[in-house]
Amino acid sequence: MLAAVFVCAACGLVYELELVALASYLIGDSVTQASVVLSVMVFAMGIGSLLAKRLRCHAAVGFGLLEAALALIGGSSALVLYASFAWLGESQYVLVGFSLAIGVLIGAEIPLLMTLIQRVDRQDAGGAVADLFAADYVGALVGGLAFPFLLLPMLGQLTGTLFTGSVNAAAGGALVLWVFRRDLSARSRWLLVLANVSVIAVLATATVLVDDFERAARRAVYGDQVRVAVQTGVQEVVLTGADRDSLDLYLDGRLRVSARDEYRYHEALVHPAMNGPRARVLILGGGDGLAAREVLRYDDVRSVTVVELDPEVTRLARTDPALSELNGHAFRDPRLTVVSADAFPWLRADRGRYDVVVSDLPDPGITASTKLYSAEFYGLVAEALAPDGRLVVHAGPLGARPQTFWTVEASVRAGGLAPRPYRVTGRYGGFAASPDRGGDDDREREDWGFLLAGPGAAPQVVLGAGGPEPRSLEGPELREGAREAAGARLPGLAPSTLIHPRYWEEV
Repeated sequence: MLAAVFVCAACGLVYELELVALASYLIGDSVTQASVVLSVMVFAMGIGSLLAKRLRCHAAVGFGLLEAALALIGGSSALVLYASFAWLGESQYVLVGFSLAIGVLIGAEIPLLMTLIQRVDRQDAGGAVADLFAADYVGALVGGLAFPFLLLPMLGQLTGTLFTGSVNAAAGGALVLWVFRRDLSARSRWLLVLANVSVIAVLATATVLVDDFERAARRAVYGDQVRVAVQTGVQEVVLTGADRDSLDLYLDGRLRVSARDEYRYHEALVHPAMNGPRARVLILGGGDGLAAREVLRYDDVRSVTVVELDPEVTRLARTDPALSELNGHAFRDPRLTVVSADAFPWLRADRGRYDVVVSDLPDPGITASTKLYSAEFYGLVAEALAPDGRLVVHAGPLGARPQTFWTVEASVRAGGLAPRPYRVTGRYGGFAASPDRGGDDDREREDWGFLLAGPGAAPQVVLGAGGPEPRSLEGPELREGAREAAGARLPGLAPSTLIHPRYWEEV
């Protein structure tokens, strides 16, 4: 019986972690999603414990049906959550609904198990509670470790959750039908057999069809021209478009590159920072090779180091025909070196000095990126800069999220650098559907906000002297963008730090 409790507890924690992980991917801001899921679920567990009082007189059949329902709801939760995101464009309410339902069912387990265990071993209530919670907590430990290290890498979120539901149904059904078979009437026995067989059959059928479902959902989210879809150890990477002119690169559902106007973004990011010494350049992020393409256009650049967390992105940038053509085959240039690492610890260990640091990172409101927009991180960058070096940071759209932009500016300043803000308008209104790079074609044109900073006085926002001619960017546009940004300043904002991140409000 305690072995069955162990298995059911492991399955219950997998459901919780799966909801947190998938919600973070679909909705963003993992801190908020984890708080919503866990707080709602714990609240629902209390409700479930109260409701279980009514089932104690039919504890065996009640527990068997409860586990069947938990297996069906928990096992299908990832599938339904992803479907609501793909076809309805909304998954927050579905997330709360599943958190409530799973929490109620998990909360009802312990009161029923307390009743059942005392039928097997008539010990005192304290001893029964100790046995149950020991099995429950150890099972939770195993489930919590199995999710990231076994289920997620081997089966993925959808198949892993469906498999967990099948195990849950089998364990709960076997416990009641074997250990407590004498407590069941013939009608109850057949009801439990039918319920558990039906749940396992539904989950098994969904497992067989999950690949077709993923393809259909991916088309609903990304369109009909999906060429590459890879789930790496870091994120989901999707490439759409038949050639370099129609290419779009999505990371975890967020559009990071659109060939329609990426050149305006990357020219605005790179060229102002290249005005001055530029022999050694460090690019943080930018695994797509597009920032490196602009840097390598300068003949006097001797070395470029790209620090990218996900090696799969750089592999695609090297090997995918459309993406490698778009980045000008930057990874073939002998001056370029790629490092697969988290930029924060890598900067702490690196002892190099760079003339230019280009921060081409995801939005600071995405939890994994928040530390890379902190005052401590910019302090590390300041140590890595040469005395007359420059840092350029993409800080999000100044018009749409001014508080986020000026919080980044305050953080750069707190890190010991003097920043100068500027903005550039996207030709097509920014990268469509991207939370960190603008809006879509049907909306008013949005901007990209940048900060150019140095260890002394704030650098002037001008094109790199003696460099190549940008495709679309001109000096007067940069000067006007700097004036507009300076006039839109929000004073009095505190910097974001590792222990007090401040990027949640506008995301």
